[in-house]
Amino acid sequence: MSSPPHTFRDSSPAGAPGRRRSRFTYRHLAQMAAYSTTCPLRVISHIDLDCFYAQAEMVRLGIPEDKPLAVQQWQGLIAVNYPARAFGIGRHCTVTEAKKLCPNLIAQHVATWREGDEKWAYHADADKHISTDKVSLDPYRLESRRILAVIKEQLPPHLQKVEKAGIDEVFIDLSAHVHAILLERFPELARPPPYDDAAEELPVPSVSALDWQADALVDLDDEHGELDNPDWDDVAILIGSEIIRDVRQAVRDKLRYTCAGGIARNKLLSKLGSAHKKPNQQTVIRNRAIRHFLSGFKFTKIRNLGGKLGEEVSRVFNTDAVSDLLAVPAEQLKLKLGDDTGVWVYNTVRGIDTSEVNSRTQIKSMLSAKSFRPSIDTLEQATRWLRIFAADIVSRLVEEGVLENKRRPRTMTLHHRHSTQTRSRLIPIPQGRPLDENTLFELSKTLLGQIILDGRVWPCSNLSLSVSGFEEGVTGNMGIGAFLLKGEEAQALKAGPRMSTTADASAELHPPEKRRRIDDGGIQRFFTRGDPSQGADVALGSNDAAIRKWGGQKKLGNSREQVSGAVDSPKGLLMPDEVSHDQTNHDQTPIMAYMCSRCDARHESPEALQSHQDWHFAKDLQDQERVTPTLANRKAAAAASSRTSSRKAAAAGPSKRPGRPKKTEPGQSKLKFG
Repeated sequence: MSSPPHTFRDSSPAGAPGRRRSRFTYRHLAQMAAYSTTCPLRVISHIDLDCFYAQAEMVRLGIPEDKPLAVQQWQGLIAVNYPARAFGIGRHCTVTEAKKLCPNLIAQHVATWREGDEKWAYHADADKHISTDKVSLDPYRLESRRILAVIKEQLPPHLQKVEKAGIDEVFIDLSAHVHAILLERFPELARPPPYDDAAEELPVPSVSALDWQADALVDLDDEHGELDNPDWDDVAILIGSEIIRDVRQAVRDKLRYTCAGGIARNKLLSKLGSAHKKPNQQTVIRNRAIRHFLSGFKFTKIRNLGGKLGEEVSRVFNTDAVSDLLAVPAEQLKLKLGDDTGVWVYNTVRGIDTSEVNSRTQIKSMLSAKSFRPSIDTLEQATRWLRIFAADIVSRLVEEGVLENKRRPRTMTLHHRHSTQTRSRLIPIPQGRPLDENTLFELSKTLLGQIILDGRVWPCSNLSLSVSGFEEGVTGNMGIGAFLLKGEEAQALKAGPRMSTTADASAELHPPEKRRRIDDGGIQRFFTRGDPSQGADVALGSNDAAIRKWGGQKKLGNSREQVSGAVDSPKGLLMPDEVSHDQTNHDQTPIMAYMCSRCDARHESPEALQSHQDWHFAKDLQDQERVTPTLANRKAAAAASSRTSSRKAAAAGPSKRPGRPKKTEPGQSKLKFG
């Protein structure tokens, strides 16, 4: 729907009697420039790629847009383009069923990691290797980065507020950008408010109609006609739609991708808008059209109302229509659902959402996993998968800015499932060395060795590797505080041999200068160097000993990928497994054989043990400095109390001789000791 082109008129002079004024004030205008989440002039956009995985394969292969294509994972489909959907093909179909519906369907299998490959690749027979291949989404991540870069190129560098909400969608807060354009197009807004009062109403816009061009404009309800004079919120939304139209066109021209857009006053509405008209269109939801737009929805289609909460609301009020829920008073919603939930539901069905667009959504952890059917039963097989997990996680860490030292995880955890028992081991990640695939791989082998020490390892039905505890701006500088472990690192150290740190981690905790002083002669002379070869099998100096102990055989068993659902994009359902693989390194990292007598932590060499002992010494000094003043104060207080008691006793005169105990009073009972 479109309206006539811009028609300009004179603005209402400030304070002119009898003239129509805007509903918005100079304060609202200022809030707009500051990205206020409660500003009624706020402009938020949501951009969603159309059938992203399918488009990525079409762009890669150079397939015309009118050809039916589906993205295959094993025997299922995870993405179907619009020409294929016209044949009735959906993500619930198998490849066989889909080709019956459309014999000319192009079924492209996703890239996979395969043992022996140095990186992921597209294998023509991937669907026949479900037991030894693992899905890689790296090609789609790379395309997602390119698309995001083009989007940002179209926005002013100093007025960008972009949130990557998924691999194929972004939110953009356009408020400050639109504010700058408003001041440029309408100079009257740049003038100070009358009487310097920010609560003064703005003059009405100097336009009587707006040109929405090709936008899908949401209709208004019967109370608001299309010919109503626009206010500043309408003008702001119009400018936002112009910006997004240019952004979408740039993505189309430069990268050949189409995407849908939604423009509204908040994230909730803009996301619903981008899905309203697909593919390759954008929907504008003006403030005056919000109620009419939402009235046609089932509230179970709204984010956070599609799960258990939506089912509960539907059961309590016997409806799933937003229009019915709009008639329910706030007090009744609070009574039935609780105060907080009731208020949230009341606001949500009215399109009220003050959530912020986060320029960088901080993830808390990354996990790479695989379920095996049949289970694997040798250390060699498990080690190959650890290499894949490490490569997969590193590829995702690149997006988090690991290479630029922006964010870095602090801990790694390995989960292992044998029969119905799941065990986990955790280890700190050394902070003073590059975080690459080999580093994560070596740490994961150490964790697996710790699990093997417990026995009852094979067969293994599931392995997963995760990193967590992300922190910002990690540097290599260390002070005395580095000798004192905190949080997960302290737990790992306290757990002893099952969760002990590697020699690299121990070396990281103690500066090289300290070790040099020890080597030159000092406290080191009080320790006897042991023979590293002694007790290797007992302490599992290599994981080969674990193979011998637990009967691991060197063969590659069959395994099977467990898929938790097929999806087109990361919305609502689980994504396919995201993993990668690199050349297997069969050299095992030795598990530490030098044990600390105080905490049972094992170390790889006498030097590492000595450095660890120094840490205990430093901590004892610190504890002594804390405790000694306290003990001194306690002794002084005790002495003073003793002198006071003596003076009171002397003043009271001679004490009574011990005699027969007093007779108990009613209600009392004697306590017997003996």
